[in-house]
Amino acid sequence: MGQVCIMNSSFWSSFQNQATLALNRSAAFGFSYENRFGLKELGTRSAALVIPAGKASVGAVYSRFGYTDFRRDMAGVACGIQLGEKIMAGVQADYMSERTFGEYINNEFITIEAGIVILASESVRIGLHLFNPVPSSLRKLQLPQRLRAGAGMDLGKSLFAGAEAEMSTGGNLIIRTGCEYEPARNFFLRGGFSTENSSFSFGLGYIIKLVNLDIGFVTHERLGVTTSASVRFTIK
Repeated sequence: MGQVCIMNSSFWSSFQNQATLALNRSAAFGFSYENRFGLKELGTRSAALVIPAGKASVGAVYSRFGYTDFRRDMAGVACGIQLGEKIMAGVQADYMSERTFGEYINNEFITIEAGIVILASESVRIGLHLFNPVPSSLRKLQLPQRLRAGAGMDLGKSLFAGAEAEMSTGGNLIIRTGCEYEPARNFFLRGGFSTENSSFSFGLGYIIKLVNLDIGFVTHERLGVTTSASVRFTIK
């Protein structure tokens, strides 16, 4: 959906805005793979786990990007809790590393990210997310800071639409829009657009009992298409 997700209660979105973890009331784990522009050296492999705990839910996520000579690893532990009838909040602690082959310096980072979700009405959700609020003066190496804000609306029982904006250190304003349509029970069609690289996205999702299958495609104006696939298992 063009990465419109900080107000969405789906499994993977919970690690884009940890407040939405509070909306996940079933234990689940999942795996995903993203192949950028058809190059295996630019692939990202991810795994995640969500476990409800009373009014809160906790989660863990791990991802690896790259190949033998250059890779980025990220591991995070998150918690989302319902603070009231119409507001949720969440926080995540992250460890990230960059490792290269040979005599190059390896980098390591520790940071946090946090977000809130407000239920403005029965059909409207507002999300706000902040990544790396740590002052740059406390670091030897710079790690970008990022702020995302957006809103989404259920347009009937089978259609969801949303939009969000993102600002990051040294970057331009990015606007994203996306929608999800359920034309048949447990079958989903998704599409979106991002002003970053003028990219369009589309995808499919299907639920088979306790298993969610998803596939997505994102275009780039010069480099081609990025494909991704994920599977999620719900634990009763």
